[in-house]
Amino acid sequence: MANIYAERIEALRALMAANGWDAVVVSGSDPHASEYPAARWQQVKWLSGFTGEAGDLVITMDHAGLWTDSRYFIQAETQLEGTGVELHKTRVPDEVPIPLWLSGRANVVALDGLCWNLDAVKELEAEFHVVDVPDMLDALWSDRPEVPVTPVTTLDVNCFGGIPREEKVSWLRKWMLLQGVDAALLTALDEIAWLLNVRGSDIEYNPLVISYLLVTQDYVKWFTKKAPADLDLDPDTEDSYAELVNDGANIEEYASVYEGLQTLAGEAEEVKLFVDPSTLNYHIYKCICDNFHPESVSFGKSPVILEKAVKTESEIENMRQAYVDDGVAMERFLHWLETEVATGRMVSEWEASERLTAFRAEIPGYRGNSFENISAYGAGAALPHYSTPREGSATIRPCGLYLVDSGGQYLTGTTDITRTIPMGPCTDLEKEDYTLVLKGMIALSMAVFPKGTTGHHLDVLARMPLWKAKRNFGHGTGHGIGYYLCVHEGPQSIRWQYNPQPLLPGMVTSNEPALYREGMHGVRHENIILCKDAGVSQFGEWNEFETLTLCHFDTAAVLPDLLSADELAWLNAYNERVYETLAPLLPEDVALWLRSKTLSV
Repeated sequence: MANIYAERIEALRALMAANGWDAVVVSGSDPHASEYPAARWQQVKWLSGFTGEAGDLVITMDHAGLWTDSRYFIQAETQLEGTGVELHKTRVPDEVPIPLWLSGRANVVALDGLCWNLDAVKELEAEFHVVDVPDMLDALWSDRPEVPVTPVTTLDVNCFGGIPREEKVSWLRKWMLLQGVDAALLTALDEIAWLLNVRGSDIEYNPLVISYLLVTQDYVKWFTKKAPADLDLDPDTEDSYAELVNDGANIEEYASVYEGLQTLAGEAEEVKLFVDPSTLNYHIYKCICDNFHPESVSFGKSPVILEKAVKTESEIENMRQAYVDDGVAMERFLHWLETEVATGRMVSEWEASERLTAFRAEIPGYRGNSFENISAYGAGAALPHYSTPREGSATIRPCGLYLVDSGGQYLTGTTDITRTIPMGPCTDLEKEDYTLVLKGMIALSMAVFPKGTTGHHLDVLARMPLWKAKRNFGHGTGHGIGYYLCVHEGPQSIRWQYNPQPLLPGMVTSNEPALYREGMHGVRHENIILCKDAGVSQFGEWNEFETLTLCHFDTAAVLPDLLSADELAWLNAYNERVYETLAPLLPEDVALWLRSKTLSV
């Protein structure tokens, strides 16, 4: 039987032949450079069947390739089987990036300019003739989803922390004056949501609204309305729009962003516009080129990224509470799981995932999960971004390791946590891997470092225990966490690739070293850490981390001899803190169980 994805690629090749294109490059993103695109822009998935969050396709007349990183190598090999699509590995020493691979193979490269950011297309334009074809796949994708429309809500900063939108807009306008620009176009959805204090659900797991934002010294235009003008708005959206209008924002049609830019260009002889090329899509860039003199466009990194990453005191306090609440849900889930499996009942990975979501849903202020739960037993956990199947998922047995990576969206913050759970007897190798990964996580948790230190500098702390045993993991050690926003945010990171952004007090970042053995097991331990001021000495200013996550580490798989005295002290103190904080909030039987799980090693 013919593979549906192979058929779709052949249909695209027919389109290529009809238009004289040598190659088509398909982005895994959307018009806003989002990590998780809405269904309409999941073009890589539609063409190839690959469901990972990071991957781009290249189609030529005789080759189809997917470029993705080590988090998805095993997943990609499985999902691409029979499609004719070949895996090209990225972030590896012998990586061949797309522009280099295409060199000598193509002259005319077509792409959907709505879904490629300017930085990426500039690399292609340096060597190829690039053809922009907005919504290219519309000709082939007959049931393609529309641009999503979900209710828009505003955040009450008096209740849920943060800064009023009027202050944020004033701050941006002051920044614009200092930069000598008259207007700023924001295209990243989390930046817009943060600046306007708005939330939606246009993208699954991400409380975002598909939109553009244009700010000048005189007005704010939010291009977000996507429903027909004669369609009544839902009450939440109507109230939110009224609040925004009252605060000086103009609500415009999503597709009228082009008209908005044309109008801006005509308002004065020389209007200087600021844009961030890392999130500006190529199609809008061409519109800007058609209406603005090149010297009137200022390119740079959006100031919102850093301002958003450094949380306010009220946001930090609310996040602390969110992690208490989330910890209660996690401990109830882990107690339930251990009890059910111990009785001999057949609990599947999918059932466990659904049960965890149900516990989170009982928390006041819960607004959904922050990403798709990774519920993986045994060999499934060797896939860093394992997608738990609804049908036919593995049964969690009373032995070996079970990994669950999950998080919640709350009005008071966003959570992300991974626990690897010994479900019963474990092999010596499982225990060794479990302990070495934990050792690295503890080392990073205890770090004290001078002001100006980057996550790149600290990454080695989490890896050294693994490196000494000649083991490693391919993904980063830490990513930023939003405040009731995206579970992944920058500008900070903790990874071996260089990132010049220092870790600043107020930044919230994950700490998640790991180890994966294909076909056997995976281990990942993840806590969320807050960068804090650690004081001043004669050698300068210092920072440290506060662990926000509250959920015990099961010591049944720990090999104490592999941990130093300081590491054992940290582990015992952390587990004791978890017990003292959460036990009063748990049902009596769960609290008693947690006491047994948090006894000193």
